[in-house]
Amino acid sequence: MKALRVVGLWVALVLGVASSAMAEGFALTEWSARGLGLASGMVGRADDVSAIAYNAAGITQLPGVQVMGGMGLIAPMGTLSLDTKYGKAETTTKPAVWAAPHAYASWQLNDSLWLGLGVFSRFGLGNSYDQNWTGRYNLYSVNLQTVSAVPTLAWKINDMFSVSAGLEIMNVNLTTQQKIPGFNFGAAGLTPGLDHDAEVQASGWGVGGHFGLHARLNDEWSIGLAYKTQVTVNAYGEGKFERNSTLAQVSLDDCDLHGTVQVPDSLALGIAYKPLDNLSFEVGAVWTRWSTYNSLNIYMDNGNQSISHKNWNDGWNFNASVEYKPLDWWSLRAGFWYETPVINEDHSDFMVPSNGRTALTLGTGVEWNDFTIDFAYCHMWINPTSYDSTDASGIRDSFQLTGISGGNSKDTVANIYMLSFGYKF
Repeated sequence: MKALRVVGLWVALVLGVASSAMAEGFALTEWSARGLGLASGMVGRADDVSAIAYNAAGITQLPGVQVMGGMGLIAPMGTLSLDTKYGKAETTTKPAVWAAPHAYASWQLNDSLWLGLGVFSRFGLGNSYDQNWTGRYNLYSVNLQTVSAVPTLAWKINDMFSVSAGLEIMNVNLTTQQKIPGFNFGAAGLTPGLDHDAEVQASGWGVGGHFGLHARLNDEWSIGLAYKTQVTVNAYGEGKFERNSTLAQVSLDDCDLHGTVQVPDSLALGIAYKPLDNLSFEVGAVWTRWSTYNSLNIYMDNGNQSISHKNWNDGWNFNASVEYKPLDWWSLRAGFWYETPVINEDHSDFMVPSNGRTALTLGTGVEWNDFTIDFAYCHMWINPTSYDSTDASGIRDSFQLTGISGGNSKDTVANIYMLSFGYKF
């Protein structure tokens, strides 16, 4: 089938280009251009094939076979302003653009059953700094990439209610780089030496579930609920070390390592209102149980271990959106969302220098015969994180080397550009 070949090619691309971005916690919601333009207001609407990511129960509204593929470009930037014994030290993250591809397909089997497949990223983050920056003993580069394949079955119970269940197969890849203090031993005794370099690379697989409910109450009102389960990934990899001076506080032998990456479950609610055929609104909320994210610990076969306490708080995303079609073939979209802080600043580090965010989104789409093209833009303002009370390794406990006594992130923003192509067979 031609549709299967199209989906297969795009799925291969998504699997090869996992997304990474700065987000609240490290959750992503950039799952389609239309969805981004509507500030993720697709839980109650759920009326295109990207609903597989937002609320798959909604694909029972889609006749025949439909596919969608696209790409998002995410450009975060920000500054870390740290208080040290040498004065104020400010470092700006290196410019970077992260890719967030997505691919979806739905098949109507009969009047009651639909099959769906989505490939997209639910979590990711990426930050990098100069290798010699003040906070290098905590981190100078991090890249967390995830990609999820979600085969889904949706059942239309009657003209009002539909439900869905999907199996999420998630792959996680994590790379971190940091400096380790080095020392030389000579006639003057123990003196600071060149820093050593440490890199951690780990990957693994996890399995979870997606469940959805969609209720089309009448021609004007619809309600959606979507639950995504927690996923626990046991990751394995290697630690690589580069020695640059005589002594180090830890073993610098290359070794195998293991750890656990645990991503939280979430529950989304959306209420959509369509007073006119060419006008719709949606308000919604997403609760994410970040309190399950207690730590990120790496254990190495050479005896080293990286213990990173998190103890984050549960988070909420509140969103509202509007879609208007001035012409049958042309749509305009706008949305807003606000996310509550989740990071516990007693353990804040440089991996996620954000603590809550606000976003404005704009989008447009055109339809031509069976083709659709959608474009969206999002600007995010990201709240600062304080390091005045943190106990994170390599920050406050490196006082004798870098003299860090506190500080905060500031001027942190992200711009997102997304394009999606769809086709109805």
